[in-house]
Amino acid sequence: MFLLEYDLVTDYIERRAEFRDAHLALATEAAERGQLALGGALADPPDRALLVWRVADRSVIDEFVRTDPYVTNGLVRSWSVRPWNVVVGTAS
Repeated sequence: MFLLEYDLVTDYIERRAEFRDAHLALATEAAERGQLALGGALADPPDRALLVWRVADRSVIDEFVRTDPYVTNGLVRSWSVRPWNVVVGTAS
């Protein structure tokens, strides 16, 4: 598994509406393929988003980021991908 972390701009909530449907469609497609297990923004403050991936190759995640409307339209300041060694629980 991998964890994708987005560092969001401070006015993310105000700016996301225009791009939200396209972002969610992209995420839903990845979830339907069994690649994206969980995803969402953190609250209080909404300054980061976390997406949990179940893929063997991180290039799938890199492609998602490359085409994500939140990234391409400047709602994400930076992002990182890290392998995640899950030892308890499941994300199904």
